[in-house]
Amino acid sequence: MLPTRKYYLDSIFDNFLDGEDNFDMMKCDIYEKDGAYHIEADIPGFQKEDIQVECEDGYVTISAEKKQDHEEKDKEKRYIKRERFYGKTTRKFYVGEVDSDKIKAEFKNGILELTIPKEEKLPNKKSIEIQ
Repeated sequence: MLPTRKYYLDSIFDNFLDGEDNFDMMKCDIYEKDGAYHIEADIPGFQKEDIQVECEDGYVTISAEKKQDHEEKDKEKRYIKRERFYGKTTRKFYVGEVDSDKIKAEFKNGILELTIPKEEKLPNKKSIEIQ
């Protein structure tokens, strides 16, 4: 049996009415450069004050919370679909043991950029002199 053909507009209306939303997940790029980890997180619609970055036990956690303005100016407004995110979103990344005092964070144009210097590891191998 052949699958039923969907027309272009069908998929537009499916997306409009399906109720699915993945807007609470911040999208991130992670790369390594110049002896540091770099995390770039898209957090559009948030202010710098809405975002918190913590480092604990080798994990860097990015949290952002946006509260909904409950004061409706237009009482007759009836939403069909709301896609703008209100609430809390969190991402957690394992970076190993790092010096949290050296982590740099900058938020500009909806993008949070973290620079996490990697901890300089001493060689784990050592020759032991036999007595």
